[in-house]
Formats: sequence, structure tokens, C-alpha cells
Amino acid sequence: MRRFLILTWSACMALWAPAPAAAQPSFDRPGGDYTSMVERSGDPAACAARCDREPRCRAWSFVYPGAAGQNAVCWLKSQVPARAENSCCVSGVKGAGVQEPRRGRDGATEFGIDRYGGDYRNFDTQPDPNGAACKAACEAENRCRAWTYVRPGYLGTGSGARCYLKDRLRPPRRKPCCVSGVVR
Repeated sequence: MRRFLILTWSACMALWAPAPAAAQPSFDRPGGDYTSMVERSGDPAACAARCDREPRCRAWSFVYPGAAGQNAVCWLKSQVPARAENSCCVSGVKGAGVQEPRRGRDGATEFGIDRYGGDYRNFDTQPDPNGAACKAACEAENRCRAWTYVRPGYLGTGSGARCYLKDRLRPPRRKPCCVSGVVR
């Protein structure tokens, strides 16, 4: 009986324990700003780490380059405003870090990955946090084996979103600029 009570208590505690916080890609947290700075690395994880180091910071928003100017910007907040869906940004609360999914729900989309090289064609495309148009273009061409979508602003001042279709598979490289995938 004692063992049953201990197991029951343990199960209840596990269910009531708060889930670890995580950053929210494609969400902004408007308001509560006390400072902002250009994030030269273009990496939302650097913004999250900056918030973790600042005693006053309670939440943060990272704006991708090109979404509201030519540079990536980190906004630190003295409160935790409600989140608002917006593909311009990644946001989170202090201690959340950035955990963009490594793979999309389809199992083939790789977030924060560049498959550098092997390009046979590239073109401008509409901004999309998942690179869906780039993936569709690759699936439509038999020659295409992989693709990389580069978010707006990462290829230089005023640059838009760009899609690279690849006829060779290259090893993945972690880069916050990109979303990639392997088709065949």
C-alpha cells in the first residue's frame, strides 16, 4: 500500500510540474521595452542569452533582419507582455533560450540549417517562416535533391527572401538565416 501511495504521489507531482519554457518562433511580444540593440550575429539565441545576463530583463523579442530595418534587432523587456503572432520575430521569456524545431512536422524541413553548396538555381521568393514555396519548387523539379530558403535581410541590406535549389546533398550547417530540406 505504501508503495502505491508513493507511486501515485510521484505521478501527480510529475503532472503538476511546470513544463520548461521555450522561445516562440513567429511570435512577437510588443511593449515593455527598456532597450534595444543591433544583433550583429543575426541569431535569436544571442538575444535570449543577452536577456538571461541582464537582471532587469523579463522577456525579449528578436526581429529578423529586413523585417523592420536592415539589421537584426534584439529588444529587451522589463515585463512579460502577451505574445502576438508575427513571422518577423522570435520571442521568449527569461531563461527560455531558443529551441527552434530541428525538423518540421513533415520530418523533412530543417530549421536553422543551411545546406551550403550544390546550387544549380536560385530565385527570389515571398517571405515565409517555413520556406514552403522553396520546398514546393524543389519537389516539382526532378533534378532537385535539396533546398535552402534564406530569410529576408540575411544576404545584405534590403535583400528579400531567396531560395536555392540543389542537385547535390551537402552536410547541414547550423545558421539562423536558413530553413532547408532534403527531397530525394
